[in-house]
Amino acid sequence: MDHRDIVILYEDNHVLVAVKPQGVPSQSDVSGDGDMLSLMKEHVKEKYSKPGNVYLGLVHRLDRPTGGVMVFARTSKAAARLGEQIRDGRFSKRYLAVLTARPGEKRARLEHYLLKDSSTNTVRVVPMTTEGAKKAVLVYDTAESREEEGLYLADVELYTGRSHQIRVQMATIGCPIYGDMRYGKDQPYGKLALWSYDLSFRHPTTDKRMRFRVFPPDEYPWNVFNLEKHLSILKPAD
Repeated sequence: MDHRDIVILYEDNHVLVAVKPQGVPSQSDVSGDGDMLSLMKEHVKEKYSKPGNVYLGLVHRLDRPTGGVMVFARTSKAAARLGEQIRDGRFSKRYLAVLTARPGEKRARLEHYLLKDSSTNTVRVVPMTTEGAKKAVLVYDTAESREEEGLYLADVELYTGRSHQIRVQMATIGCPIYGDMRYGKDQPYGKLALWSYDLSFRHPTTDKRMRFRVFPPDEYPWNVFNLEKHLSILKPAD
C-alpha cells in the first residue's frame, strides 16, 4: 500500500488524523506488511520535504482487522499530552460493531479481566486475580436490529484499550462480531465488522475539543443498517 492511498482527515504541526484501512497494521510487525505509522511518516516526509528520519508518535492502536480513525502526534510534546488524555479518560473512542446475536440487554456496561497469550496472539477472559490480567471496560448500545439477517448494530464506547478487547468481550456475552472467526463460532467468512467511527480529544496545544467521525465501508454487512441515522452526519464524498 502507498501512503497516498490513506485518507487524511486533518493535520497541523502537532497532530495528524487519518483513516486506517482494514487489514493494515497500526505499526510494523513480523509480517513486514506496510503499516500505518510507517505510511504516515512517508506522507509527512514527502509533503513537508523532511530530510532523514521523521518523528511521528503512535498515540493509540487499532487491531489489524479493524479500520477507522487514528490520530498520530507530530511532536513528542503532543504525544505526551495525548497519552495523558488517554490515561485520564479525556480521549474518547467509539466503535460500530455488527453482532451476530442479539445482546441480552439493549445497553450494558461490560467489565472483564483479560489475559493475552503473545505466542498465539489471542486474548481470553480470566479471573481478576490472574497474574498479568488487565481490566477491560466498555459500554455498548444496540442501535439497530435486522432480525431477518440475524445482525445487530452496536455502538461501543471503549474505556480501556486492551488488545482484541471489543471482540473478546462481545464474544464472551454470546454476541460475536460478524466475520470474527477467531473468537466467534461458525462466523461467515469476510472482513471483521468492527470500525472506529468516532474519535474525540483535546488539541495538545490549543486545548480545543476536536472530533472526527467516519463511516465504515459501504458494503455488507454495514449496508443493511441506516448508518446515516445513527451517525447523524452526511456520508463523505468519494
